[in-house]
Amino acid sequence: MRLLLVEDDDHVAAALSAILARHGFDVVHARNGEEALQALLPSDKYSGGQCDKPPFGVVLLDLGLPDQDGYEVCGKIRKRSGIPVIMVTARSDVRSRIHGLNLGADDYVVKPYDTGELLARIHAVSRRNTAEDGTTPGDGSLALGPVAIELPTRRVTVEGESVQLTRKEFDLLALLAQRPGVVFRREQIISEVWRTSWEGTGRTLEVHVASLRSKLRMPALIETVRGVGYRLVDPPG
Repeated sequence: MRLLLVEDDDHVAAALSAILARHGFDVVHARNGEEALQALLPSDKYSGGQCDKPPFGVVLLDLGLPDQDGYEVCGKIRKRSGIPVIMVTARSDVRSRIHGLNLGADDYVVKPYDTGELLARIHAVSRRNTAEDGTTPGDGSLALGPVAIELPTRRVTVEGESVQLTRKEFDLLALLAQRPGVVFRREQIISEVWRTSWEGTGRTLEVHVASLRSKLRMPALIETVRGVGYRLVDPPG
């Protein structure tokens, strides 16, 4: 996923960009509001319907920008695009949070923040936006060869036979199944499914992957990408 980081402090931006890159994000850094708007809305293409999708999946927007207030930038973005915006700022008072959300921000994170929480929030707003864009099947179902996943009811069947999964097993399978063939880093999976950081949770992920392979009776369905993470192999129908 391409992500736009709007942050005027180069040291903060460099450190955060490195973390995000390790979690599979392609980060573009804008140092002020004008750079951000030029990157997001070139020639107002999105307001004119000339592009199906914006070039970025999520915007991380600092509010203390040198040329214009981040609130103003968020308002301009929201008038012309549905790109998810997460405000990342030291302004922790309730009034500031309410103002940001009322302007159309999808989430509001206060500095200093836990990196795992920030990653989880990025994935959460991205998922919501994907669902609204219709890239997930409208009936909330995913079909992978003989495997059927019903997202609203959290039901999984293999060749029509129901398979009982735990909550985390289902969340893990649903995450991988939404993008078959795409490698999910271990850290990303832990952040999104367990809502925590990688430390001390790696063995838990391995156990859940092994359990899924066994319960679905398809050991090759979830492929281990050594040193990186896992991906779901779309089986033949």
